[in-house]
Amino acid sequence: MTDERHGGRPRSRKHQRRLEEFDGQEEAFVRYFKERVYATFTGLAIVLVVSASDHAEPDHAFFALVLGVIGITAAGFVSDIVSHLAVHQEFPSGAEFAVLGRIAGGALGTVVVPGILIALAWLDVMHLETALRVSSIVYIATLGVIGWAAVRRARLSWTQKLVALGILLALGLLVIGLQTLAHSI
Repeated sequence: MTDERHGGRPRSRKHQRRLEEFDGQEEAFVRYFKERVYATFTGLAIVLVVSASDHAEPDHAFFALVLGVIGITAAGFVSDIVSHLAVHQEFPSGAEFAVLGRIAGGALGTVVVPGILIALAWLDVMHLETALRVSSIVYIATLGVIGWAAVRRARLSWTQKLVALGILLALGLLVIGLQTLAHSI
């Protein structure tokens, strides 16, 4: 058995199995980041729209955020199941469902800190405006860290990495603008 990606060297079955497991883990990691980015953009758009509202209430902000992120996470989970069924012609196995669950859990994790902040506003511990502003900062910082991690690992020169980061920033601003517009109409 040879592996073209590794110079055509012969591979033992055990080594081949490890490579396949690594490829599976790498694919799960990619999907984890993808869902986390979707949920972060969604949460940020919701926070920005609620912030722009003249009469925002903490309970409305909390439920809009939590249900919005749960909704995008559920959509991603169902999308993964449908995609798996279409490609593999069977439902995911128990282990594959566990991976999908971990991916969804990562996406749901994006609502924890902003949800707590807005809940504190609901309990009159802080002003809603402050909770929403800090939540926006948390979401923007999360997107920045994810973007930087992606660019940092890329096999590019420093100049190319800066250009790539600038492009990601511009695309991120476009997405935020479109989602904010869509949620505010």
